[in-house]
Amino acid sequence: MEKNGKKIVLLTLTLVSLTLFGCAAVPRAERDPRDPWQRMNRATFHFDMQFYQHVASPVARTYVRVVPHPLRTGISNFFANLSYPTVIVNALLQGQLKDFVRDSGRFIVNSTIGIGGLFNPASHMDMPPEDRDFGQTFGKWGIGTGPYLVLPFLGPSDVRDAAGMVPAEYTDPVHYVQNTWADWGTRGAGLLNTDSEMQPTIRLISQSVDPYTFARHAYLSQRAFMVKGEAKENAAEEELKQLQSGGN
Repeated sequence: MEKNGKKIVLLTLTLVSLTLFGCAAVPRAERDPRDPWQRMNRATFHFDMQFYQHVASPVARTYVRVVPHPLRTGISNFFANLSYPTVIVNALLQGQLKDFVRDSGRFIVNSTIGIGGLFNPASHMDMPPEDRDFGQTFGKWGIGTGPYLVLPFLGPSDVRDAAGMVPAEYTDPVHYVQNTWADWGTRGAGLLNTDSEMQPTIRLISQSVDPYTFARHAYLSQRAFMVKGEAKENAAEEELKQLQSGGN
């Protein structure tokens, strides 16, 4: 699996929660030892789905309809570049020094020649995008995932990945923007851009037999793959196929 593909899959799964149906009852056959908080998680999924249906999806469709595709591509490039300091820091924390140098070069090239990240010349200069975060780093350090956890608005996670969001806030350049309107405006624009890109995949996954179970297994498998490497790839893909066909 291509590294850029892994990033797209993970990002999609993180946003899937905005489309999923929740239910109060938890069938015994669907219980998972990694998901002891399933009742609470399903309720959060239901809330996220309602938010997506009535707020996020209509806004995203309007955004796609009004903003030309080349401009949306530039905006997407900008936010991908803006998130790259987190990737760089985690390359260093994981001891991947060559990747740290290459990722730093990518960020510098796209921030300068790419005009603040609106363009992506680094990908044509043997500096492909990478995907690293603090949750992944914690996993490589040997810290366990903890229970599966669904976060309001943010979707599938686990305790380890949720904890990783705390230091990630401080590697996000937006954190250091002093103007409140600029801060939240940038964050909102980033979420809108991401949501608009993921809509086709979100609609597809929401049509599965049990979207909640599908998203949970897919997320946990993908995160295991990101932490443990190639050995998990086939298992993750096989599990996704089984879930999509309706099996548990």
